[in-house]
Amino acid sequence: MPSLFVYLGAAGFFRNRVQKDELLEDKIGYLMDSEEENVRLDIKTDPEAVRKQAGWCGLRPGMRVLDAGCGSGITTSILYDMVQPSGTVVGVDYSEDRIRYARDKYGRDLKVTFNTRDLRNNLNDLGNFDLIWVRFVLEYNRVESFNIIKNLAGLLNPGGYLCLLDLDHNCLNHYELSPQMMKLLHRLMEKLDDEYNFDAYAGRKLYSYLYDLGLKDIQMDLVPHHIFYGKIDDKDVFNWTKKMEMAAARFGDLFDDYPGGSRAFSEEFEQFLHDPRSFTYTPMILCKGKKPVRC
Repeated sequence: MPSLFVYLGAAGFFRNRVQKDELLEDKIGYLMDSEEENVRLDIKTDPEAVRKQAGWCGLRPGMRVLDAGCGSGITTSILYDMVQPSGTVVGVDYSEDRIRYARDKYGRDLKVTFNTRDLRNNLNDLGNFDLIWVRFVLEYNRVESFNIIKNLAGLLNPGGYLCLLDLDHNCLNHYELSPQMMKLLHRLMEKLDDEYNFDAYAGRKLYSYLYDLGLKDIQMDLVPHHIFYGKIDDKDVFNWTKKMEMAAARFGDLFDDYPGGSRAFSEEFEQFLHDPRSFTYTPMILCKGKKPVRC
């Protein structure tokens, strides 16, 4: 992982670069798309947390695994290490830019296959898998979530596991924000739901998806994805301030009545993160189900 000074340098660099002209012109797309998204994904990913979650999902050596919505490829590389010596992993993402990045950074030395695919479309050419991993994907696809899961379930081998991991009440658990900040934050999340197909409550829906598809032996767990108090890690400050800056750049009109505008909001939120009295948490829900083995 990058050293601390890399995190600090990146945070300062990105704060100066979040401009509206860097954002995608098409508003119906991936919420966090920007020139620096690959690096943000690498920085924010905790390899130990991924390993622990994948272990809970039943990942083991020798499996053939699909990382659906692989992003920058860092999680795909971790899953690959865990299925060795004989397992294989395929990473897919709709973004050609992220797949290029993943191939260049994680596909050269590892025997990992990266492909550009839209999870809403037919994926049968990828073959079948023993485990399909879907982490932080459905929250960006509120309308299509069930169809995506149905599509992926068709790729499971009999007895294979479909593993869904997502956040719930995302970005809304902070104490103690000012009333005006909390009000604007709720308005912001509602607008993201409406205009960017985002789902702040994706996690609580995972069980019903697998139940409705007829998967068996469904298991659930709930863990803190974020839990910040006292001194917050610099890479977490970077990740959260990046989120707020992207939202402020996309929805500048929401801040017209906020004292000091979007810049003031971003600065105040960063001050909140650095305040040792502050407390922030985000629930993460893990759900796995098995494809029935037919006699």
